[in-house]
Amino acid sequence: MTIAPTEPQDLADNALRSRAVAAARGDMPFDVLITGGMLVDMVTGELRPADIGIVGPLIASVHACGARQDGRKVIDASGCFLSPGLIDTHMHVESSMVTPATYAQTVVPRGVTTIVWDPHELGNVLGLAGVRWAVEACRNLPLRVVVLAPSCVPAAPGMELSGADFDSQAMAEMLSWPEIGGIAEVMNMRGVIGRDPRMSAILQAGLTSGKPVCGHARGLGGADLAAFMAAGVSSDHELVSGDDLMAKLRAGLTIELRGSHDHLLPECVATLNKLGHLPPTVTLCTDDVFADDLAQKGGLDDVVRRLVAYGLKPQWALQAATLNASLRLGRPDLGLIAAGRRADIVLFEDLVAFQARHVLVNGKLTASDGRLHQAVWETDAAPLRETMKIDRVTADDFRVPAEGAKVRIATINRPRFTQWGEVEALVQDGFVVPPAGTILIAVAHRHGRADSRPRVGFLEGWGAWRGAICTTVSHDSHNLTVFGGNPQDMAIAANAVIAAGGGMAVASQGKLDAVLALPLCGLVSDAPMRDVATGFAAIRAAADAIVDWQPPYLVFKACFGATLACNPGPHQTDRGIGDVTTGMLLQSPVLGPV
Repeated sequence: MTIAPTEPQDLADNALRSRAVAAARGDMPFDVLITGGMLVDMVTGELRPADIGIVGPLIASVHACGARQDGRKVIDASGCFLSPGLIDTHMHVESSMVTPATYAQTVVPRGVTTIVWDPHELGNVLGLAGVRWAVEACRNLPLRVVVLAPSCVPAAPGMELSGADFDSQAMAEMLSWPEIGGIAEVMNMRGVIGRDPRMSAILQAGLTSGKPVCGHARGLGGADLAAFMAAGVSSDHELVSGDDLMAKLRAGLTIELRGSHDHLLPECVATLNKLGHLPPTVTLCTDDVFADDLAQKGGLDDVVRRLVAYGLKPQWALQAATLNASLRLGRPDLGLIAAGRRADIVLFEDLVAFQARHVLVNGKLTASDGRLHQAVWETDAAPLRETMKIDRVTADDFRVPAEGAKVRIATINRPRFTQWGEVEALVQDGFVVPPAGTILIAVAHRHGRADSRPRVGFLEGWGAWRGAICTTVSHDSHNLTVFGGNPQDMAIAANAVIAAGGGMAVASQGKLDAVLALPLCGLVSDAPMRDVATGFAAIRAAADAIVDWQPPYLVFKACFGATLACNPGPHQTDRGIGDVTTGMLLQSPVLGPV
């Protein structure tokens, strides 16, 4: 079973509707009859016994238990709760480091039937060819995929170089493709608010197309938030607190409450519970899920599970993940178990663990007890290979040259919410000696559009590192990024990743501790889910051995977002240290002599 490319128009078929009407009247049997379940009503919030009759991909009837016995196929739902299929309103398949086919194989048996995919990671590496591949890779999956057009490639023009550059012309081309559902998260917030011509033209392409423009409104409030929305942006997933959630709800944004920042979820649940009702503009998303977490815990089902554990009503969590999401997507065929709607239905065994016993997609039994009933079709990934256009490096590439005996250097202070710092440092043999309390960060361009010499900076507030981590999963330009306490280990980790064709590596004490090859765009592996999850878990364990993490901000995940130059404050990039707030770009952290 694959998702029909003509959705949602397929449900307008006259013969299908005639069959469904006849079955609803009782003049012909249902193709599928689900009996004995407890319906979770997404409109009223009730839990009520109900049977469901299905004809083709269409729900023909929702009626009293036992009222009908005439189903060609009967599914016993005794003891189960009946929910619409879960809809993930914002995510990146690449963050799970597997192909779309492997992702579908993993999440559909858990009850996720629709995802909204922003493939801006592929776009940043391969340009339009990467987005085209994403569209093709979703054509024959048992998972409904709404692909969005990446809006910010690169995310911070002038501050970094990725593998491509999407202007308004590229955006208009992508939006002309019928498979593209809108503009993906607009991350260049300052460009939007300041009416930068480039960003204004990109947004105008979206407005002209009539497709939604999704946002990334981290830290925005007041006049800035109003300006961001007035430009045409209508959603956000970058919440920082419960107060931020309320401010953005009041502003009228659709909220994509994300599971990737678990430390914020209890506060957001408390805020919604205090409000006393679930606004129809609250949806759920995963955003980024690492491979080991996806394999062990799941996708959007895990977000629902955690929200309920933190005190949100199960009906609210499911409503956000189904009906509210369908309203955001403009897909009235989804998100509700009712006659005339699409038969995407999950039979959950309870409303705590949310274990899916059966999953129906388009009226067909697609998965049971954690397994798909059919093999998935893999798209040829050859176009995604050979993207590491960078030579081997040496330890000296991770040293900062300077003259004199002592210099002032600029630092990037604090993970995630960065700010500028300044410290004094000694110079020895023509290189800066990293001051106490700092570690090194280096970013090297790897897409072949500029020189690949690493740009090196200093991080404060990242603890004391006993080795190095290298990754090409480095949002959003995905250049080669290396963190470390010494240049020798940084070179070992970097060369391992270069040799692997992209991926991640950890080194310490002059040896390689772990490596995960991600040869597809330096982001994804075509290996099975289990192998990728195991490999990533080994990277995580090796990183834990060389860094003393300090949650919630100094965490392993911080390594992958440290170069996100579109966010406020200084960030290391392949061009230097860039700050979109001030427009400053330092090619070297050396400010001058003491």
